[in-house]
Amino acid sequence: MSNNNQVLSSQRKPELGLVCITTSDAVRFRTVTRKRLLQLTAIEQERVLSELYADNLKRLDKAIDFCYANNIKLYRMTSALFPFADTDLGETVLDSMNEELQRVGDRAISLNIRLVLHPDQFVVLSSDKPDVVKNSIKILATHALIMDKLGQPRSPWALMNIHGGKGSRAAQLKSVIRDLPESIRSRLTFENDEYAYSSLELLDVCLDTAVPLVFDAHHHVIHEHLESYDDPNVAEMLAAVRNTWRVPEWQLVHISNGREFFADPRHSDLIADMPNCYYNAPWIEVEAKFKELAIDKLRAEWLSANV
Repeated sequence: MSNNNQVLSSQRKPELGLVCITTSDAVRFRTVTRKRLLQLTAIEQERVLSELYADNLKRLDKAIDFCYANNIKLYRMTSALFPFADTDLGETVLDSMNEELQRVGDRAISLNIRLVLHPDQFVVLSSDKPDVVKNSIKILATHALIMDKLGQPRSPWALMNIHGGKGSRAAQLKSVIRDLPESIRSRLTFENDEYAYSSLELLDVCLDTAVPLVFDAHHHVIHEHLESYDDPNVAEMLAAVRNTWRVPEWQLVHISNGREFFADPRHSDLIADMPNCYYNAPWIEVEAKFKELAIDKLRAEWLSANV
C-alpha cells in the first residue's frame, strides 16, 4: 500500500453508503409512467407532478432521517426522485418548491450526510449519435439543477456518477467532458464497468479531464478475469484511481458480490467477500439487494475485524 493509503486508513474506518431504498419500507419513492401522465390534461399533469414531487421530497427527508438514525453518512438518491423533471412542466413544478428543496438539502448538510447520484443508463456521453449525447447532457443538467436546488456543493462531494458508455471512444468522451456546463462537470465522476471501459482506460480519461473515477472492484475483477478481490491488481488500481480525486478523503468506491458465482454481474443479497484494500477506501457504496442489512453485516463482520 502507498503511504497515502496508510494515512487515510489511520484516520478513520470507511463510511458505508446506502443505495436508494431500504429492504424495509422505511425508504421508498413513488413514480408515474409516461403513458399515464400523457393521458391527463395539462392541468391534471401539473397537479399529479406537484403532488408526487412534494411526496417524494418528504420521502427524501425521511431517508435522511433513516441515515442519521443508523449512522449512515452517505446516501445515493434515486435518479427517478422527480420523474419528468427534464421537461418544461417538471422544471416549473420544481421551481415552485425551491424553499422546500433547499430546506431538505440543508438538513443533509447539517447532519453531515453526503448526497450522491447515479443517473440512469440512458446517459451515454460517448455515443456516436449526436441526439443521444444531447439528451444525455440534458438529463445531467436536470440532475445538476436538482443538486443546486438542494443546496449541494458543485464538487465531487455531491457527485453524479456515470459509466463511460460506448467503448473505444475515449477521445470523444474527453471532448464532450471539456464542453460540459460547470454545474455538471464540477460534480461528474466516471465508473469502470465489466465490458466497455476498463479501470485503466477510464483512468486515462479521468486524469486527462480532471474528473474523479469511482472504482468498482467487482466490475474490475470481471473485466480483468481475476479470481479474487485480493489480487494485487485490485489494490494497485484503487491506489492509482485515488490520484483522480482532488480531495483524496472524498474518494468513493463501489462494492458488490456476484449472485451465483464470483464473476456473476448480478448483485448478491449481502456482501460476503470484501477486498482487503477497501479498508483504505474512505467511502464505500454497498450495492447489495438487502441494502441496510448488507451494511449491518459488513459493520458487524468486516469493519469490526479490521479495528
